[in-house]
Amino acid sequence: MERADRDFDWFVVDASQHTLGHMAVAIAETLMGKRKPTYTPNVFSGDGVVVLNAGKVKTTGMKHERRVYTFYTGWLSGLKEVPLGELRDRDPVKLVTIAVRRMLPKNKMGRQMLRRLKVYTGDEHPHVAQNPKPLVVHRERWQPGK
Repeated sequence: MERADRDFDWFVVDASQHTLGHMAVAIAETLMGKRKPTYTPNVFSGDGVVVLNAGKVKTTGMKHERRVYTFYTGWLSGLKEVPLGELRDRDPVKLVTIAVRRMLPKNKMGRQMLRRLKVYTGDEHPHVAQNPKPLVVHRERWQPGK
């Protein structure tokens, strides 16, 4: 795997202000480096992301009851099904991590990108020395004719 020849930046996002899906897309784009003009799919050039207030992330509609995450424990009859609302209450860090992980490439580079994601349940984080910039989640989309 090649690496970009420059240092990467850090971004911070407050999960209590965004819906889970919109936030996860923005985080995945940032981790992959798709928001940079020098993006190349086979070069690891993404930035780091710090997520705060993971337990207060929003969902729309009835997703907190109807969306079910499945896990397999490795044992016989070990298929576990957990609703989104219960997973948010039990382990909000895992909820945000799963949402972002499923949007990243499923290879070594995707696992390396996921290492740059830091998720915290509170307002404080130990990455102050990196001077994280605020992450823009909702961007203007390109529309033809404008």
